Amino acid sequence: MKRFKKEYLWLGLKYLIIALFFGVIIRGFILIPVPVTGNSMSPTLKQSDMVIMEKFTSVKRFDVVVFEQADQTTYIKRVIGLPGDQITYQDDILYVNNQAVSEPYLQKKNASKQMPYTTNFTLRELIGEDRLPEDQYFVLGDNRRISKDSRSFGTVKADEIIGKARFVYYPFSDMKIIS
Repeated sequence: MKRFKKEYLWLGLKYLIIALFFGVIIRGFILIPVPVTGNSMSPTLKQSDMVIMEKFTSVKRFDVVVFEQADQTTYIKRVIGLPGDQITYQDDILYVNNQAVSEPYLQKKNASKQMPYTTNFTLRELIGEDRLPEDQYFVLGDNRRISKDSRSFGTVKADEIIGKARFVYYPFSDMKIIS
């Protein structure tokens, strides 16, 4: 009987070690927790939200990505333009390659002609080119009026993107999949 208990204890310990090993690998290299600082992604993400970021994934339009600038500042923003795209904002409407594109994730509160939610711009005005260069993305915060994004710091290079924000896990009352 004593030997029987010892074998089950040893088996349980082996399973625990294996589970811890895979947990560390997944948490450290695949699904990484990232804190949200600031309100530039509100209402999608709020100050002090904790999100799970997925590494090793391709970037698509409207993905929420985590990236690091040369000054070591980490940002979380939404991808609006992909390499080769022509981006324009006119009268609170996003145009990608001269086609109007809907942005259902925005909540344009109190937007008007006098104070638009997103100010008018063209890529030529911001980066001096008509189209996004190869391996560069254009990102904007969802709270356009206060967001520091590609309108102020330029495009984001593909190698600066760390991963995609996938899930808010804290605070528990705000748990959700990020879309």
